[in-house]
Amino acid sequence: MPDIDSRLALLGWDSHYEEKFKQVAGPGDAPARVIADFGAEYLLHDGVATSRATARRVDPAVGDWVAFEGGAINHIVERRTAFTRRAAGVETLEQVLAANVDFAFVVAAATDVNPRRVERYLTIAWQSGAVPVVVLTKADIAPTPDAMRVELESAAGGTTVIVTSSVSGEGIDEVTRLLQPASTGVLLGPSGTGKSTLVNAILGAAVMRTRETHRSGEGRHMTSHRQLVQLPAGGMIIDTPGLREAQLWEGADALANIFEDIEELALQCRFRDCAHETEPGCAIKSALADGSLDAGRFKSYRKLRRELRAVAAKTDARIRIEDRKKWKQITMAARTRTRP
Repeated sequence: MPDIDSRLALLGWDSHYEEKFKQVAGPGDAPARVIADFGAEYLLHDGVATSRATARRVDPAVGDWVAFEGGAINHIVERRTAFTRRAAGVETLEQVLAANVDFAFVVAAATDVNPRRVERYLTIAWQSGAVPVVVLTKADIAPTPDAMRVELESAAGGTTVIVTSSVSGEGIDEVTRLLQPASTGVLLGPSGTGKSTLVNAILGAAVMRTRETHRSGEGRHMTSHRQLVQLPAGGMIIDTPGLREAQLWEGADALANIFEDIEELALQCRFRDCAHETEPGCAIKSALADGSLDAGRFKSYRKLRRELRAVAAKTDARIRIEDRKKWKQITMAARTRTRP
């Protein structure tokens, strides 16, 4: 009978997880990976077979390695990476959507390329710790896929862009090779971008439910739960329901990976604390004026920075104090200007 560790290795198990497992596992616990989340229960794979389990005082995510016994998940093995977002609603809570992901595929349909949306999902991808890759789908019905690639490469700040078509097969092998022999990828993007169709093209079978694409190129996402799918040639991929509210979580450093051009320009400003508004010697303003920096891209950068700071301020007293001082100074300056 094959060694259980070699079977787990096909699911991404390695010496790192084995060491972390030993730190939390009880005497009767066995390792397994969460491959589906149904809300009240989870589907586990222990390298030999799948089984359903419930969680005890822990909240696993798809992709997690867990210690389980008798149909109960007792512990979560320390995550190597985690794809998280701010939970929908007004509360500032972290929601883990997928764990132990190696590649985060940001999916955009050629029928609806939105660079600002791609920048947002790339920020979430960098926050996870995984390697981001932009995937352009439905290239077969796009009039200018090459031009769209160039546009996405500009928005992606150097991140790899793969053009794919589930009809012609273009780019499918390129995505598959990234995941071999036992890497895990996750598909990120709004509903209708063709994520489930992409998974089916990689698998060569209709495993994920999809709806027929409208003649306009628009589609509707049919995935109702997150699940990890093993690929025939090796590797795994996680499909996620369409994210209606792609909220950011912590990790402002992620912006530097996408907006490196803007942050390098900011270093050239005359003043270190330049707000890029009315200050003299502002490199950002000069770049906007001569057209070398796209105004929409800069607006997206500032919006994402504000969101990340707002999230951080809710848990960081120092930032809250700084913000109060800032607005107090602005208010006092406004009063001074209006005095007769």
